[in-house]
Amino acid sequence: MVRWEGRLPHAILSKRLAALAAALLLALAATPAFAAVTITFYSKELGASFPHAFVTMSGTLDRSGERIDVDYGFTAKTVTPAILMGRVAGEVISDHGAAYIKASDKHFSLTLSDSEYDRVLATVNRWKASPQPSYDLGSHNCIHFVAQIAGSLGLQAEVPKNLTKKPRSFLQHLTRENRPWLVAHQAVFYGRETAP
Repeated sequence: MVRWEGRLPHAILSKRLAALAAALLLALAATPAFAAVTITFYSKELGASFPHAFVTMSGTLDRSGERIDVDYGFTAKTVTPAILMGRVAGEVISDHGAAYIKASDKHFSLTLSDSEYDRVLATVNRWKASPQPSYDLGSHNCIHFVAQIAGSLGLQAEVPKNLTKKPRSFLQHLTRENRPWLVAHQAVFYGRETAP
């Protein structure tokens, strides 16, 4: 009979280390990847469609692992000269399409906690439930929609009267006015917004 005097032979030690490494890899594989949802603020100043401000959200919720890939904007249901006269029917849209988004101006992105994501969705749902007619070119349009989303996250997002019809200019203004807050919250800036 062979005695090992408290030390394992090399072969047994190697097998145990290999089993431990395999168990560790299995545990890591079973753990969800870093979960986060990113919101990105966009504007579309010119084009065949209406000038427009909107947001996209993509990523994974921490609480459930649910994959998120959505976009939201607010617009008149029908773009006619009636929008120049007063309130018309409005709607939250979420079908901008990849080509439209790619051709738009990206301003900044933020990583959201699940509770911040919930606040954004609550804002979207309030706008969806707005009594009709809900779209007003001067006081309740896509810029105001995006401003309320930004405000729900803690940004200062009042809409100056001279920017109510200028999505790009408003989002540039929003970025400038909130730069210290955005930097503190590790925002990613794009295009013209990258310069302080």
